Amino acid sequence: MTFLKSFLKMLLSFAPWLFFLIIAQHSMFRLKVGIIGAAVLTVVMCVARLHRGVIMWVGILFFTYAIVAVVLLNNMWAVHYMGALANGALAVGTWMGMALKRPFTLEYAREHTDPSLWKNPAFLRTNYFMTTIWGVVFTVNASLALQRSIQPTMPGWVYEAITYVLLVSAMFFSTWYPENLRRRRSAQASQAGK
Repeated sequence: MTFLKSFLKMLLSFAPWLFFLIIAQHSMFRLKVGIIGAAVLTVVMCVARLHRGVIMWVGILFFTYAIVAVVLLNNMWAVHYMGALANGALAVGTWMGMALKRPFTLEYAREHTDPSLWKNPAFLRTNYFMTTIWGVVFTVNASLALQRSIQPTMPGWVYEAITYVLLVSAMFFSTWYPENLRRRRSAQASQAGK
């Protein structure tokens, strides 16, 4: 699978969260549209089996909460802390998945890996490492969003830029890293065969 195809597939797997991140800004109307749109995308992706595992459940729980708290009840505390709540939900879900020995990248990596390798220690280590990277990104983004909500020390666009850069970097890394490992292992196997 080419790098671009893998990267686009990863973007698709985060579509509800990206939709929410991009749309739900600057007004109560846009926040509600972002929540409802992300919730609908989450359900559609679950039905189409494009979403699975920890990220699927975090999305279902978070967007259900957001619909009740923001769309139905207009809870201003939830509105004010929505960025921290969204990133915090992803961080908690990622770390809980790791604690339960279910790193979320494993669900997606199995699509491209022979089932005979699913219990391979190198395959598992790779997925724990990549999920750790995501957990760190979500945790940092949750911390930034919380600071922005409580006592901002930078302009809003700086917080957004850092968030986007971290997310895109994690996506690039998660696309590049497994392919790089495959190439290195293939080269090592070729060298050993000579």
